[in-house]
Amino acid sequence: VQLQASGGGLVQPGGSLRLSCAASGASWSLALMGWYRQAPGKQRELVAAIISGGTTTYGDSVKGRFTISRDVAKNTVYLQMNTLKPEDTAVYYCHAYTRAANYWGQGTLVTVSS
Repeated sequence: VQLQASGGGLVQPGGSLRLSCAASGASWSLALMGWYRQAPGKQRELVAAIISGGTTTYGDSVKGRFTISRDVAKNTVYLQMNTLKPEDTAVYYCHAYTRAANYWGQGTLVTVSS
């Protein structure tokens, strides 16, 4: 399974970005897809995740601002990020869990700065 993320970039505080991650190499629906992030000098942390049934979970710091969604048929996951803050600056990694294995995308940089 390969994960290809896109949509990162530079945005001003209070702005919005939408990340996308498409999975290839799987003819079945992935059990779980989500996003983690890692800021310089910090550990990787969960941003949001969604299972194939639609249940979602979010990291405390993004609740109410970020929304995760997915297209199960296309094995694609999206992260709508609103009201971005400078502390959201990080490399965002797409993650998938399927058939007892974890998969990671290459990461996409999100920079929130004026």
